[in-house]
Amino acid sequence: MNIEKNNKAIRNFFASSKSIRWFILIGFTIIFTIILYPTLIITKHSYKLGDVAERDIKASKNFLIEDEESTEGKRKKAAGEVLPVYDINASLSIKLSQNVKQAFAEMADIFEEYKKNQGNASSNKEIKPLSLNEKLRQLKESFEEKIGITVSDDAYKILIEEKFSSNIADLISRILTEIINNGVVLNKDILLKESDKAIILRDVETKTEKVVYNLKSFYDPDQAKTMVRIIGQPLLKDMNYNLINLIVDFVQKLIQPNITLNTNETEKRKKRAAAEIKPVLYKIKTGEMLLREGEIITKVQLLKLKNLQPQTKKERILPTSIGAAMIMLCLLILTYILHISHNRRFARNHNKNLMVMACMLIIILLFARLFAPLSEALTQNSTFGISPSAIIFSIPIASGAMTICLLLCLNIAIPFALVAAACTTVIFQNRFEIFIYFLLNSAMAAYWIQNCRERKVFIKTGLKLGLLNAVLSTAISFYISGFVGFKILEIWAFAFMGGIIAGIVTTGIAPLVEIAFGYTTDITLLELANLERPILRRLMIEAPGTYHHSVIVGNMVEAAATEIGANPLLAKACGYYHDIGKIKKPLYFIENQKNGKNKHNKLAPSMSKHILVAHVKEGVEMAKQNKLGQAITDTIRQHHGTSLITYFYEKAKKQKGEDAVEIDNFRYPGPKPQTKEAGLVMLADVVEAASRTLDNPTPSRIQGLVQNLINKIFSDGQIDSCELTLKDLHKIAKTFNRILSGIHHHRIDYPEKSSSINGKVKDENPDRQQAKKTHNFSGNDSEKGPSHLKRLGLS
Repeated sequence: MNIEKNNKAIRNFFASSKSIRWFILIGFTIIFTIILYPTLIITKHSYKLGDVAERDIKASKNFLIEDEESTEGKRKKAAGEVLPVYDINASLSIKLSQNVKQAFAEMADIFEEYKKNQGNASSNKEIKPLSLNEKLRQLKESFEEKIGITVSDDAYKILIEEKFSSNIADLISRILTEIINNGVVLNKDILLKESDKAIILRDVETKTEKVVYNLKSFYDPDQAKTMVRIIGQPLLKDMNYNLINLIVDFVQKLIQPNITLNTNETEKRKKRAAAEIKPVLYKIKTGEMLLREGEIITKVQLLKLKNLQPQTKKERILPTSIGAAMIMLCLLILTYILHISHNRRFARNHNKNLMVMACMLIIILLFARLFAPLSEALTQNSTFGISPSAIIFSIPIASGAMTICLLLCLNIAIPFALVAAACTTVIFQNRFEIFIYFLLNSAMAAYWIQNCRERKVFIKTGLKLGLLNAVLSTAISFYISGFVGFKILEIWAFAFMGGIIAGIVTTGIAPLVEIAFGYTTDITLLELANLERPILRRLMIEAPGTYHHSVIVGNMVEAAATEIGANPLLAKACGYYHDIGKIKKPLYFIENQKNGKNKHNKLAPSMSKHILVAHVKEGVEMAKQNKLGQAITDTIRQHHGTSLITYFYEKAKKQKGEDAVEIDNFRYPGPKPQTKEAGLVMLADVVEAASRTLDNPTPSRIQGLVQNLINKIFSDGQIDSCELTLKDLHKIAKTFNRILSGIHHHRIDYPEKSSSINGKVKDENPDRQQAKKTHNFSGNDSEKGPSHLKRLGLS
């Protein structure tokens, strides 16, 4: 219970707190300033190389300018002087030699082991003579893996014949070591590009560096392979031809580059060298003439002008931003005080409505902010020479006012259009014609869409707005530049397209805002007023009496709402759904009971009261589950107000005594109706239900009943919180009289066709009923007192 109270308190705080309004106002102003940041600064005339100066320009203060070309040239030179870094793996030759010697040694050990075991094997007849060769063949893959190269079968046979002599391994190691230690580079062509300078050779293990100038001494892989025979010739001259080829082949296969270019380290050093170069600066003194009128802009002057503008921007950014924010605050506050704060419809969801308006203004500003650079870009890249002003006419600023009119009303949409036009004008350099254009088309768009009850109204409004835009754009073009010839066709096209786009954008935005903030537009009300909706069909099947009552109430309040200027669609929908809570316990309500059995006869009055009160709470829950919208949900909660449950109150007094019963315990929890539509539903609900009790319901009796009940509700203070006036009550009473008289009218007597059944005459006319009791609600009400008003519904 405490959690519900806390949640309710929080909701009430956000819904009605004035501090939230200030938060929305200041938050929007900050966002507005951020969006307008690029246009807050007064920009200078942008010159290009070779343009003619339109006026003299002097330096307003001392400042430094950077000669970017000179600075960049020095940095490139510094980067170019950096020597490329190559990494050398000095231990590669040692590693390869060790692999060769170890592989040969392990294979030679097998021969030694075989000799030691030969005597034992000769005495054993099971040992075969070729067992050593077979074992050596099996170890071929292992030998290849250890030495690091593939060995042909012929070469392997030679090695077996030589018993993997350590002399062969030594010769391979000596030749391989001499070649690799000289330096083998992967790509010598790239290396020789630096032959006019030098390279930095860095040991990858010790990180020591040295500068190498003789780059031709290094081998590339092909040269290294050629050098194998040259270096090996004096060492291998006493060997046979096959063994020489084997050693040469082994060395050539084992050769690997040990010098590689370190690109990352080289680039890092180049960047570091470039970064160490300081910018080349020139000092400009205060009052120095930067440009004279009529001069042709040179490269040096253009450089000075480019550096002058940032200096001016830095000086003006703070005061300009503060000024723009103050102007916007004044505009918003005055518009709110003069046009919005006194609107009673706006006040019901004050903070929510302000938030929606702020969000729509931000969306409109973003549209304008995106179109401003887009128009410049399109016109610069277009082959048809499109004018930037023509593209501006197509911006759908009017969609904001259209959406606000749909969600709230025209009286709120007009000041919104004023603010939106003013904000958009700032983005386009405070052009007066832009302000007039967007103000007029936004206001008229809101006016045309105010009674939107069909989807096609969006397109119709877009077409009308397109035509209005064409007229406004023509007037503005003539005002600014006179007759523009064929350019007027281009302007018309973009202006008309702007109206269509505004209609399309509103079609997309309005439902999103409606869902996000819980609004109910007339289009949604038309959908909700469809009697084929599942909740209403369920009401018809499970509580037919309540369904019939609700349909009549919906028709009554729709007619009355039209007379008093309320929303007839909202009133009708509220009338249809106001009693949906009775679905939970339909038989506890008199209109749904059959055979005259009343379940309340066996219940205590307090329990009966709880059941009746519960249908309001259950109706609210069902409305939320079926997403009927906040307006209908509020009406369900308010349609009984704090009225007294008279029947059970009187019954409780008879049972317990008048002093033992608190009257407040037999009232609905409220709140009282807050809107005209909720007040209409309360009046129609009571009047329609009471009209069913009339025997012989003549127009005078109905009129007396309506007058008496409205007087009672008015005197009880139930409609004090809504906007119904005495004049409205008079019109409501006349409307209710007319409708109820039509429902309960008398029929003429048709010729009777009687048939004799068991000697009795049966009347086949179902409309003829005999009145049992006549309630005295005649038009002559002699009762007077302060709780009664003048007779209502009389012309």
